[in-house]
Order: sequence, then C-alpha cells, then structure tokens
Amino acid sequence: MKQALITDVATVTALGNDLGQLWQGLMSGKTGIKPVRHFPVENYISKYAACIEDLTLPERPTESSRIRILLDRLLEKMFPVPTDSFLITATTKAGIDNLEQLCRGNRTDTQDLLLSSILDIVSQKLKLTARGININAACASSTIAVAQGAAMISSGRANSVLVCCIDIITEFIFSGFSSLKALSPFPCRPFDRTRNGLTPGEGAAAILLMSENRVKKDNLSSLGKVLGWGVSNDATHITAPAQDACGLIMAIRQALKRANLKEQSIAAINAHGTGTVYNDLMELTAFRQVFGEHKVPAHSVKGSIGHTMGAAGGIEVALGLKALSTGVIPPTVGFSDPEDGAKGFFSSEPTEILGNYLMTTNSGFGGINAAIILAKGETK
Repeated sequence: MKQALITDVATVTALGNDLGQLWQGLMSGKTGIKPVRHFPVENYISKYAACIEDLTLPERPTESSRIRILLDRLLEKMFPVPTDSFLITATTKAGIDNLEQLCRGNRTDTQDLLLSSILDIVSQKLKLTARGININAACASSTIAVAQGAAMISSGRANSVLVCCIDIITEFIFSGFSSLKALSPFPCRPFDRTRNGLTPGEGAAAILLMSENRVKKDNLSSLGKVLGWGVSNDATHITAPAQDACGLIMAIRQALKRANLKEQSIAAINAHGTGTVYNDLMELTAFRQVFGEHKVPAHSVKGSIGHTMGAAGGIEVALGLKALSTGVIPPTVGFSDPEDGAKGFFSSEPTEILGNYLMTTNSGFGGINAAIILAKGETK
C-alpha cells in the first residue's frame, strides 16, 4: 500500500484567513465566538456563534450564497493545485442561506442549495479535469473525506487528491440546533463540568494529498502523512451518540490497526469536543477504554472557532499537522472545571507533546464516527 502525504493546507476561520493566524489565536487563548449579527437571534436559546464577520461584500449579488465568498477567500490563498487532482468536497448544507431567501420571496440562485455546487465552483476555479465527489456525513464529513482521499492514494487509484471542506452559519442551521436544545446559552465549554451545549462556527479548509512518487516527481516536501483512518456508525440514535462509545472506539481501533501503531504511540489527541453533555462524556469514555490509565494530552478547538460542522475535521487535520511540527497543542478555551475523567487529558494552557503521531476524531448525527492518525512531516 502506498503512503498518503499531505503537501499543503489552507484554512479560513473566525480567527483568521490562514493557518498561521488561526494557530496564533489558539495558542494565545483567543476565541472567535461572538453574538450573531447577520440574522436575528432573539427567538433562539443562544445568541452566540463563531462567524466570519466580514463574509459579506456589498458588491456581491443578493442571489449568491455567503458560501461563495468563503470559497473565494479560501481559494485565493491556496497553493498551486495540479489540475489532474481528484476533488473531494465536504459540506453538510452548502449554500442553505439561499433557501431562506427563497422562502422570503427574494431572488436567489437555487443552484447554490445543491451540495454539488461546491464541486462545480472549486473545479471551475482551479480548472480541475476531474469533477470528483462530495461527502455529506454530518459533522464527520471532512474527516471521512480526508480518509477517502488517503485510501485512494494508498490503493493507487489516485496520486493527487484535493479535499475542500466548508460550511457557513445560517438562520436555518442555527434554528435547527436551537430546536434540538443543543445550543449553549454561553460560548461552549468543551469537557468542562458546566458545559451546556455547542456553539456553531463557520470555516473552510483545503488539504492536498499526494503519493510519495508524485511528491518526488513534483519536487515537493510533505507536512505529514495520513497513516491510519477508521469510520463507524453506532446506529444508536438520530442525534445522540452511543453512551458506551462503541462506535468511536471501533473507529479509533480501526485507525490504529491501519497505521500499525499501538495506543501508547499516540502523542496527542484532537478531540471532537463540541461541549454538549453527551458528546463529551462519550469521548471521555472512548479515550479511557482505548488508552486505559495513560492520559494522552488532548484538546478541543471548538471553544475558539465553534463547531464548523462539515469543515471541522479538515480544519483539525491542518491543526494536527501544526501541533506535530511545533511539539505543542493549544489550550482548550472554555475549559476550567474539568468533567470527571477530563483532568489529565485536557488543559486550559498550551501543552508540550513528545512523539510523532497525533489522532484526530469527529462524530456526528446519525451515529457516525471517524478517526485519523497523522504522522509528523519532514524536518527542514
């Protein structure tokens, strides 16, 4: 099996338009979570989200979705992408803000409502020769997209794969989480005893994966490798995770087996860490079951950039590579009173890590779970 190398990444979040700004904000304990301003929130149980505040341009036609502006921003800063790259996109709702415009009788571009619109926009802008596929697997969408890209390279079906993941916050999404009583009335507090729900965020990431032969041919260097991945579904409930964490445990063990690593080889964990009562308890159960008494340094970024839904896994893969290269993981913002079992895993301060392998996990509605194991990249 061939190895899947990551040669470049790009991110846009509420903490900045590139990975450097995001990393600096995370390490200083900043948060992009603020009161929502681009739609009314008076009737919902929360007023908070991690929005990209300048994601509206006056010259943009009203019929276009805000997701097009975010894609433009991501692609503007993107590295050169080989035109023969296979494209995998990940989004949960695409330009769903245009559905709101349609329901209000406003002129709108209905094509933006389709998940395939992301494929079309990216393919056209980058002049890719293969149209690709979109993965919609709730909040594990981009984790699975990265796994799918790595699997294609590993099996020899592709030698260059671009993963592009993106989601925006709309009133449709905000009202849905509110009706489920999943929103926190205050900025989310992952793994904290006082946590009371998630805070949505918007963001995007692009990850370019290549085979070793393609990297050598194009004279590139690698930021890291995707060594292992696992995907499962606990099939327990339409929104709630299995309390015994059976699905996430299975995904983690699949990833470890594929990477040919033992549990003690993992230097750090990027947890899903949404701040909901049941998700965080489920993850702690999984970590205790897999790692036993060994407390692996872990963190969640969602207290800083919110839950970016379909983009979460891609953003967190980019951050995982940064953590491995710097030997430190960021603090978990909002974490001050540890939930039972969280102490020793999570910290409100940056934490040094030792080792070459990091695991990142994501879970989503419908019982979906995914885990990826990253290996440290080349040193220069």
